[in-house]
Amino acid sequence: MTKQQHPNIIFVFSDQQRWDTVGAYGQVLDLTPNLDRMAAEGVLFENAYTCQPVCGPARAALQTGRYASETGCFVNNIMLPTDAPTIARALRATGYETGYIGKWHLASQRPAGGPDDFMAKPVPPERRGGYDDFWLAADVLEFTSHGYDGHMFDGDGNKRVFPEGRYRADAQTDWALEYLEKRSGEKPFFLFLSYIEPHHQNDHDCYEGPRGSKERWGNYPIPGDLAGTDGDWRDHYPDYLGCIHSLDENLGRIRAKLADLGLAGNTLLFYTSDHGSHFRTRNEEYKRSCHDGCTHIPMIACGPGFTGGRRLDAMVSLIDIPPTILAAGGAPPLKNMRGRPLQALLAGARDWPEEVFMEISESQVGRAVRTARWTYAVWAPEAHPLRDARHETYVEAFLYDNHADPHQKNNRARDPALGKVREEMKARLMRYLALTGEGDATILPAP
Repeated sequence: MTKQQHPNIIFVFSDQQRWDTVGAYGQVLDLTPNLDRMAAEGVLFENAYTCQPVCGPARAALQTGRYASETGCFVNNIMLPTDAPTIARALRATGYETGYIGKWHLASQRPAGGPDDFMAKPVPPERRGGYDDFWLAADVLEFTSHGYDGHMFDGDGNKRVFPEGRYRADAQTDWALEYLEKRSGEKPFFLFLSYIEPHHQNDHDCYEGPRGSKERWGNYPIPGDLAGTDGDWRDHYPDYLGCIHSLDENLGRIRAKLADLGLAGNTLLFYTSDHGSHFRTRNEEYKRSCHDGCTHIPMIACGPGFTGGRRLDAMVSLIDIPPTILAAGGAPPLKNMRGRPLQALLAGARDWPEEVFMEISESQVGRAVRTARWTYAVWAPEAHPLRDARHETYVEAFLYDNHADPHQKNNRARDPALGKVREEMKARLMRYLALTGEGDATILPAP
């Protein structure tokens, strides 16, 4: 192990993964033994939620520590500003080597096909968010690959083709292990490893698990929020589970490699996802709603500062990850970061927020807060979901009692018996709207 003041950091990021796919969160199938071991050794966050259930906006928030409406990346295919303060730039300034492997989704600028469309082209260096030491990625990986074919681009813009017959997550991990082996070891490293699995394959309109997934995982317990619904989970859930099992196997390969290289004791490993999937049960596709199926995510950390097999039930958000990473790396927080370092929660902070805040786009211009018991969401009927980042008038849309109705099937936004609850949740939401520059917005009752 190299001698250094701060730990190496590896951030493993899945795409569209529900929290309940992980054994440590209650999944009964033997799907995630490596994640389960990581949770048993480290820290598991029971109530972790995305801050934006759309790929690009969630990634912008994760790189900057600010909500998507504040970064300007409030829908997919809006580039992260080239001068944006990011966690990679902050860590480089403190002496870290920064590397990125996988899906980026922050380089392209609408319209599709225009001069700033890098969805299937190499990402220029100035659009890489400060990951300047190592780069092997595609802006939109589902546009340059499928489960068993495709490519990413290296730092010089050259194609790196997945080996024939090699599953995408396996090939991506091969390259991550290669990076770990070839490092000089002179500096601590921050490696952001962004998988596309278990995201559905856009052009095939299905989930692409490893071959044999339908047979291996075809006998599964139906998640409660999906039971009795239409959606497309009956066709796709076994492959979805196959994707996640593959990620877990590759997590095991990463941990084994760290041990082989003598790096395990001084490497902080994070695992989480950008959002989940409700399998077209809440709207016409897989996310972009306030419901737990697409907002509740796994979040597990293991390594220096995150040990002991602890399970914390506080409400935490993806927006808390950036300050956590910077704190672990000894870097000062970025200006106007909205989250709080999870280290404070581990240390027993008593002023931790009781709710998480979410912005929702593309299906609507929406906002939501979730406490342990209640989910409260509003939307702007007059706003355009692809053009408007915010609006001056929102209308109450959803209220769920997550204790009495854990699968969120009984919307009580119009229930007169819950008027005080709505007022309390509205006040919570208004505090976040004020924080993000929407303090003058009006919230009207559901019609």
